[in-house]
Amino acid sequence: MRLLRIGPAGQERPCAVHTDGTVRDLSAWVPDWSGDALDPCRLRELGERLGHEGPSLPVAGPHERVGPPVRPGGHVLSIGLNYRAHALEAGMEVPAEPYVSSKAPSTVVGPFDGLVIPPGSRKTDWEVELAVIIGRRAQYLAGPDHALDHVAGFCTANDVSERGWLLERGGQWIKGKSFETFTPLGPHLVTPDEAGDLRSLRLTCDVNGRRMQDGHSGDMVFDVSHLIWYLSQFMVLQPGDVVLTGSPAGISLARPDVDFLRPGDLLEAEVAGLGAQRQRCRAFGSEKEAVTVPGTLPVSEGDSW
Repeated sequence: MRLLRIGPAGQERPCAVHTDGTVRDLSAWVPDWSGDALDPCRLRELGERLGHEGPSLPVAGPHERVGPPVRPGGHVLSIGLNYRAHALEAGMEVPAEPYVSSKAPSTVVGPFDGLVIPPGSRKTDWEVELAVIIGRRAQYLAGPDHALDHVAGFCTANDVSERGWLLERGGQWIKGKSFETFTPLGPHLVTPDEAGDLRSLRLTCDVNGRRMQDGHSGDMVFDVSHLIWYLSQFMVLQPGDVVLTGSPAGISLARPDVDFLRPGDLLEAEVAGLGAQRQRCRAFGSEKEAVTVPGTLPVSEGDSW
């Protein structure tokens, strides 16, 4: 299934996308994509129900705002240097264990909302990533083999970072990662049965139409199952938590010929099969701006949910 949330910020409604492009409002069935609604067993049951009763649900307007595919509020965890090529461009060794940082939940926004450049920022950078959405409580998992049993689905993300605060201000990376709007998520939450092979996903990021990142999830140092297992060894993962699994090479920090993000720039990121997102950058304090996707959201071919 492809799940999303439609509506004004703070008033989003849970929806599902049929592969003909029709978006159906599920708020009569579930309160939101959060908590128990994300349990993988419940999502499978929901998929079966949609197959029978989905056409009777109300249609969400094709030009309504698309919010983040899960309700913000849980952990947002960021895995650093998890692509070999990215570690190489950063001049650092491939890590023996995952580097783990965090981001404030207030960074999470919709896939087409404006990206706010912080006051005084000169080093706001992009990082297209595969995001994992936790669907079932995970603690002290015995091993990676069953880690995906705790996953609701996957989505496109951009782990935006302000490199000055991240690298030059001392302390933890959270300083450079927690600015408002720095975690655009979506558009879709794609359940594991439709996400495909997690080791063969293409990740791309364009700035003003120029390709900056073009990577492949097969370059991951630690795969998704390993990351979920690893995190569960020292923290409890709860439904709705977001794990950003690392960025491929091509960040601005490693490219002296490329400027960091500025107000007016157009940022476009995509993980193949999970949907594309677009943000127009704006200065803090300027009028809020969102990029609207014309027509219906892109979906796969077929006749199912």
